[in-house]
Amino acid sequence: MDRGELTDKELAAWTDEEDGLCAADDLDLDDVEPAGNDARWYEHFRVVVDKGQEMMRVDKYLFDRLTNASRNRIQKAAEAGCVMANGKPVKSSYKVKPLDVITLVMDRPRYENEVIPEDIPLDIVYEDPYLMVVNKPAGLVVHPGHGNYHGTLVNAIAWHMKDVPDYDANDPHVGLVHRIDKDTSGLLVIAKTPDAKTNLGNQFFHKTTRRRYRALVWGNVEEDEGTVMGNIGRNPKDRMQMAVLPEGQGKHAVTHYRVLERFGYVTLVECILETGRTHQIRVHMKHIGHVLFNDDRYGGHEILRGTHFAKYKQFVNNCFDICPRQALHAMTLGFRHPVTGEEMDFTSGLPADMTSLLDKWRSYISNRDLM
Repeated sequence: MDRGELTDKELAAWTDEEDGLCAADDLDLDDVEPAGNDARWYEHFRVVVDKGQEMMRVDKYLFDRLTNASRNRIQKAAEAGCVMANGKPVKSSYKVKPLDVITLVMDRPRYENEVIPEDIPLDIVYEDPYLMVVNKPAGLVVHPGHGNYHGTLVNAIAWHMKDVPDYDANDPHVGLVHRIDKDTSGLLVIAKTPDAKTNLGNQFFHKTTRRRYRALVWGNVEEDEGTVMGNIGRNPKDRMQMAVLPEGQGKHAVTHYRVLERFGYVTLVECILETGRTHQIRVHMKHIGHVLFNDDRYGGHEILRGTHFAKYKQFVNNCFDICPRQALHAMTLGFRHPVTGEEMDFTSGLPADMTSLLDKWRSYISNRDLM
């Protein structure tokens, strides 16, 4: 695929930013009907198979990538002609090959419910006629998907833009350029025009954007700085998790990190994304033995380092209460303005929960050292 000639659908297919929602989170494969001669089809999922992918049944391949679909439902969709390889319907037994274009089409639009404007507060860091940058709080889902069709950042943006006649919240050619997880806080850029979204999307694809995160991780990170490289894909043992997979599987991913502050049992690090894969920082830091603090999906909500004293356990549990989510914040975001060409950089200070969490650890270490 020529990276310089990305279509909007291709951009949508690769956009799976750190902690982002899976591109197929909203799929419902129940009760699919065979295609009629005049049926209208909508693409719900699209992926270009990796160059190193070993041949694999397409139902197994899709099962590893679609969060909310069982293998039986995928097979049913294939029988109805909804699973395609290179534009042609295939059966479940079809073996995917490197660079195959696998799509899943349905006889209805991708989202059953249209995006409704909702009066949800937005922390807007910057705005002009072409784009805006928002600071998302932890706890806010970014995009409507399975189980979260309302109360999302996209609903809030639709409300903010409801009086702009050229902005359609249901048009995939405008809106979110990248995503972060519900329980990750920090900066996101939103495109107001199709040209702006295409331009910004290409910047993310070509890795020319600048993104830095702050994360508190379990354990004392030995090296002051380092790089984690490891392909990321769905964890075969737990489909709700991502994992570092063997060469030839998953998607290429690179995370650079730098130690900012040490607290003995936990470490504050800065992470710089070279790629943007789902849960990338969370997976890469776990891979090197440093799960994010209070990341319940990857085991960080347990006490992984420290003493067995009851006082220490109470201290950590109090820390969990102070910051009741993974301690991860998208702190800086930089890109080239899609119209003016100006280099733009934005910074979001640590939110109150992470600030309080770090202060509590500083106090703990200080008092411990005085003993």
